[in-house]
Amino acid sequence: MAADDPFHHLHDEDYARPYLAGLAGAATYVPVNGRPVLSLAGDWRLTLDLFDEGLRQKWFALDETPPSQWSQPRDYEIEAGELVPVPSCWNLLKPEWTYFEGAAWYTRHLDWQSGHAGERAILNIGAANYAALVFVNGIHVGGHRGGSTPFSLDVTDALRNGRNRLQVMVENRRSPVRVPMQHIDWFNYGGLYREISLMRLPAVFIREARAALLPGGRQIRFSIALSETVDATARVDIPELGLSLSIAVRDGEGEVTTPFTGQAWSPEAPRLYDAVFSCGEDRITERLGFRTIEARGTDILLNGEKIWLKGVCVHEDDLVLGKVSTEDDVRRRLRHVKELGGNFLRLSHYPHHAHVARIADEMGLLLWAEIPVYWAIAFDNPDTYADAENQLRELIARDINRASVILWGVGNENADTDARLSFMARLAQVARKADPTRLIGAACLINRETFAIEDRLAEHLDVIGLNEYFGWYEPDFSGLDRLLANSAPGKPVIVSETGADALPGHRGAGRVLFTEDWQAEFYRQQVRRLAATPYVAGIAAWLLYDFRTERRQTSFQKGFNRKGLIAEDKTTRKLAFAVLTELFAEW
Repeated sequence: MAADDPFHHLHDEDYARPYLAGLAGAATYVPVNGRPVLSLAGDWRLTLDLFDEGLRQKWFALDETPPSQWSQPRDYEIEAGELVPVPSCWNLLKPEWTYFEGAAWYTRHLDWQSGHAGERAILNIGAANYAALVFVNGIHVGGHRGGSTPFSLDVTDALRNGRNRLQVMVENRRSPVRVPMQHIDWFNYGGLYREISLMRLPAVFIREARAALLPGGRQIRFSIALSETVDATARVDIPELGLSLSIAVRDGEGEVTTPFTGQAWSPEAPRLYDAVFSCGEDRITERLGFRTIEARGTDILLNGEKIWLKGVCVHEDDLVLGKVSTEDDVRRRLRHVKELGGNFLRLSHYPHHAHVARIADEMGLLLWAEIPVYWAIAFDNPDTYADAENQLRELIARDINRASVILWGVGNENADTDARLSFMARLAQVARKADPTRLIGAACLINRETFAIEDRLAEHLDVIGLNEYFGWYEPDFSGLDRLLANSAPGKPVIVSETGADALPGHRGAGRVLFTEDWQAEFYRQQVRRLAATPYVAGIAAWLLYDFRTERRQTSFQKGFNRKGLIAEDKTTRKLAFAVLTELFAEW
C-alpha cells in the first residue's frame, strides 16, 4: 500500500515500531540537583487517544493551521484538547476518565533562546505512567518506559529560537510483560504526574556525583562521572567539614577519598551537610548525610550499632491528587510515621517521588525503596527483565546520595520458580554492583512445604523480607508461632508486610473482620511474637493509609484496601494507630 494513501494508517499494524528505538534509560539520566531549570508545570492540552491514532496518523507532524483553513479533514486539533494541569493524574480530572487506560497526548508551547556554543538542552520528566514518547516541533526525540522513575532526553537539536511545541504521548495500559504486570493491587493512575522541566547545560557536564561513607565510618569517597569521556579536574566543596577537594577525572570518571571528621547521620540526629560538585562551567548541589549500613548475622547495623526497624508501608495515593505527591503531602506522610514512633518506611511497591527520600533525610527516617517486580512478572521474558533492570538503575541513580535509603528492594511476593530466581538474582547483582553501600532485599513468601522462612533467592539478599498475614488471611496465630519456630534464616528478617483491614468506625468484640478492634488486637498479637524472635530485625506494618484498589469490592472496602492505620482522608486514625504507637515504644 502506497505511503501517500490517505487510508494507509487504517491498515498499518506496525505503526509503533519506528518509536521503539532510542528509549531513555539510566545511562542517559541527568539529575537536576540544584541546577537552574525552566519549569514546564502548568496548563497543557490533553487529548485522549484510545486507538493510537496519534501514532498511526502522526499527529505530532501536523501543523497548527486552524480548521477553517484545512484543505483536508483531520482527526486531531491541539486546541480541541482539554486544558489540564501538569503534574496531575488524568483519572481525577473528569469523572468519565476515572478508569481510562490507554494513550493520551499532552501538548504545550514554550519560548526558548539558545545560549553559548555547545550548550545542551536537557528535558527532565519525573515520571509518566507507564510509557511515554516525546516530540519537539514534530521531531521524535525519544521515549521511556517504566511508570515511576525519572528520565532525561537531550532535545538540543530539536529546539529552535522562539516558539516551540512540546508533545508527550503517555499511555498506561496494563500488560503481562510490563513491570508491574497487569495484575496489581493498587490503582493504575495515568499521566504526567511528576514535575517536568528543561535544563541548560554546557557541552561537557556532570552526569553523576556520589558521596558515601565507607565501612568503618572514617572515610568518605566522592566520585564523579561526566557526560563525555574526557580528562578534566572536578571539585567537591563541603564548607562545614572544611573540605575543598580536587578530583582528577580521566576518561570521564574520577574519585577521591578523604577522612570523615563530621557527625554521622542517624534517625536520632539526621545531620546533613551542604555540598557542591563542580567541573568546568557546571555545578550541582547536594545536602548529604553520611552513615553506614550493614547486615551482620541476623542483625542490621547503622553506623556500627544494632538497630530495630519499626515502621510502616505506604502507597502513593491521595483522594484528590491520586499518585501526585506534593511536598506538603510527603511531609504529612513522614510526620505520621514519626508520630507513630517509627523510624522506618517501606515505599510500596514502586519508586516514590524524589521528595520522599530528600525529606526523609531531613526528618530522620530510614527507607526501603523498591521497583515493581510484583507478583507474576513475565520472568522468562528478556525484554521484561531489561525493563526491570533499567527501572532499578534509574532509581539508584536518582537516590544514590540519600542517607535515608538503606535498602533496595528487587521484588514482592513472587512465587519461587527457576525463572524468578534467575530474574531476581540478576537484579540483586546489578543493585550490588551499582551501589555496594546499601542492603539488598526482597519481600518473600514462605516455603509452604517446610512451613519455614526459606527462599532460594535469600542467598543473593542481605535482608529477607517476609510478607505474612497470620490472624487475617490465615486466621490462626498458631501458624505464625509454627513459622517462627521452624525458621533459622541466618540473615536479618524484616516483616515487610502484615496487617488487617478495618473500616473506620466499625466496631466489634473478638475476631470480627473489618473492625477497628480486631485490627488493633491483630497488632498486639503480631508484635508480641515478632519482638521476641531474635532474627526479626524490624517490621513494616501494612500500612499507613487506606488506598484505592479496584480489586477490593466488599461492602467494607468499596474499591479501597482498608488496612491503613489512618483512613484515606489521611486524618481519621483507627484504634490500631495508638496501639502500634505503644507497641513501638516498648520494642
